[in-house]
Amino acid sequence: MPEHRTREELEHAVRAVARHFHADEVVVVGSQAILVGWPRAPVMARVSAEFDLYPANNRKWERQNPELEASEEINALFGEGSVFHGSYGYYIDGVDEKTARLPPDWRDGSEVWTIEVDNRQVRVVAPALDDLIASKLYRLSAKDERFVAAAFEGRCFDSARIVERLKAAGAPPAVLDRARNFLTNIERPARFSEPAGRPDP
Repeated sequence: MPEHRTREELEHAVRAVARHFHADEVVVVGSQAILVGWPRAPVMARVSAEFDLYPANNRKWERQNPELEASEEINALFGEGSVFHGSYGYYIDGVDEKTARLPPDWRDGSEVWTIEVDNRQVRVVAPALDDLIASKLYRLSAKDERFVAAAFEGRCFDSARIVERLKAAGAPPAVLDRARNFLTNIERPARFSEPAGRPDP
């Protein structure tokens, strides 16, 4: 079985970033954002070595530390090859608000999870499943294809809505056509069985 991530590991990663940046909110993007709203997502949707996340106060922190970038700080302290990576077997990829291709209004329907860090409440915010899948379809690398197919196996979703969210993210026609074709191909086997209901979180 390939190595896969858990919500407990995500919580640990969030705590590390929230502590270092004194953040009250941490934003998770990339495939493992699925753990915020769907902790028991299919294992194959959780195959990853890293968490992509950033503190919501990253720009404020950068103004206070003008010679540093928050994403580079994350990579240095918690990224691939770091002591953190060696200690825990997974790492944090330093990203920012421009990394994932998301609709401008993605926060309106975002998944939110609150954890306690050093006696304060920290919000963990991630795109809703539709927006997360749309962001993967925008790039649609082989890894993205595996993620979307695995997510679809666990929960049937509205392909038309996914495409609309992709449009809202500014996807050009060629990207939309590629996404439609891919969604049609992964939907086809499901047409011969009962649609999956929404599983327990």
